[in-house]
Amino acid sequence: MLEVGGVGYDVVVPLGALGRLPAGAEQVTLHVHTHVREDALALFGFTTTQDRTAFRALLGITGIGPKVAMAILGALDAPALFAAVARTDLAVLRSVPGVGKKTAERIALELRDKVLSGALSDAMHGGAPAAPPSPGARDGSRDAALGVVTGALVTMGYKPSEASRAVGVIREGSDGKSPDQLLREALVVLAG
Repeated sequence: MLEVGGVGYDVVVPLGALGRLPAGAEQVTLHVHTHVREDALALFGFTTTQDRTAFRALLGITGIGPKVAMAILGALDAPALFAAVARTDLAVLRSVPGVGKKTAERIALELRDKVLSGALSDAMHGGAPAAPPSPGARDGSRDAALGVVTGALVTMGYKPSEASRAVGVIREGSDGKSPDQLLREALVVLAG
């Protein structure tokens, strides 16, 4: 129950988000999504705008309603979800209660292009580009692909400086590789 100006509201929060709150926090800011149906008005609260953006993206997938989307975000925060989608890691997606093989495949398929293109990054950061395009992005497909990778990494929750560092490491030897291949290489660099 959330009280605002003397009025109480029931707000559903992902279970995992409660564990990610700062210890001993007396005051918490929630980013709320209002879900309107014919018979109900429901409020869903998130501790980050990234989680709220991920929730909205999940709701856009056929067969995913608020209950399943909340279960996913209870198990995975937005960066972990987007990383799993970018790697097409169906095992991580299927580990969420209520998400079977077909649902995991649908999530990976429908969110993958948005994650890799950086479209979700723009939404998570208020419409502003998540990271500056790499120098010379207009001059060649390699630099354009590396720019996509930088945007995807920021979408997944990495800081722009971390994304730029990883892209700098994989730049040499990146000619002719797809953004998917480059993203996997950058994730390896960041994991190491």
